[in-house]
Amino acid sequence: MSSSIADELFHRFGETALAVTKERPQVDPAMVQDIFDEAATMLHNGLALDHLDDHDADIVISELCVALAEADVTTALLTRFYAATDKTEGLHDPTGVALAYENVLRILQL
Repeated sequence: MSSSIADELFHRFGETALAVTKERPQVDPAMVQDIFDEAATMLHNGLALDHLDDHDADIVISELCVALAEADVTTALLTRFYAATDKTEGLHDPTGVALAYENVLRILQL
């Protein structure tokens, strides 16, 4: 994964963790931050987005931030996996994007 994609992944996951704690004040902010940091680390180390160009990686990272904050993360990620193969407009490499979601599911063991 390029350093710019990795930087974006960690930055956006950090922002998402903050948003989750604002939306759900009953959760421990440090725990939520740790969860998103660990997820970003696992995806970075697992090369989940390594094959994507910056454009597609940005889309996937945005969608991951939304999906990982949903109640049913697995369904949210599977929905995005199928959308990448069904609605390919706007993606440079729809197959690569679908593979990225598959990698995320595998790496995060969902």
